Amino acid sequence: MSAQHIFDAAPLGALIRYSDGTPRPPARFNKKLRAWERNNGVGRLIKKSAAVERPTYSTPAGFTLHHGDFGSHGVIVMVVHFSYLVTSALCFEIDKVPDPGMVRVLTQWEGVDELRHLAADQTSAEAWLAAHRYSNARFETVVADEVARLHMIGRAA
Repeated sequence: MSAQHIFDAAPLGALIRYSDGTPRPPARFNKKLRAWERNNGVGRLIKKSAAVERPTYSTPAGFTLHHGDFGSHGVIVMVVHFSYLVTSALCFEIDKVPDPGMVRVLTQWEGVDELRHLAADQTSAEAWLAAHRYSNARFETVVADEVARLHMIGRAA
C-alpha cells in the first residue's frame, strides 16, 4: 500500500508496517543493519497532518508513527516518532487495527488530533489520564463500524 492509502484509510492507533523492499542484512554488518532498520519497521499511527499551502511553501499531507519509549527504572528518557509524507516511496501496510471497545486518549493542537494512549477500556483510559495529566485530552471509543469499514477497504484494494 502507498503512504496515501495509510493516510486515507488507517485509523489512529493502528499498527503500521513499512518497508523499502530490501532484504535484511546480516547482523554482523552493524551500519548496514541500522540503515535498513530506518526504512523497515512497525509503528503505531498517532497523528495525521493535512497538507499545508502557504504563499512561500507547501507541504504534502503526512502521518506520524510512534516507535517506542526508551529509558530505565520507569523514567522515559526518549520518545521515538517517525513522520512520513504521503509521497513517501516506502511500502506501507496496516498490520493491526484497534479492537472495537478500545478507547483512544486524544489531544488536539491546531485542529490536529494526536493519539496519546490506546487503552483496553474506558476505566483503563481514565486511569492512564489521571496518571499522565493532559489538560485538553478527550476519550474516543473505537466502534465496530470503523473496523468493518477498514476491512471492506482492504478487500477492495
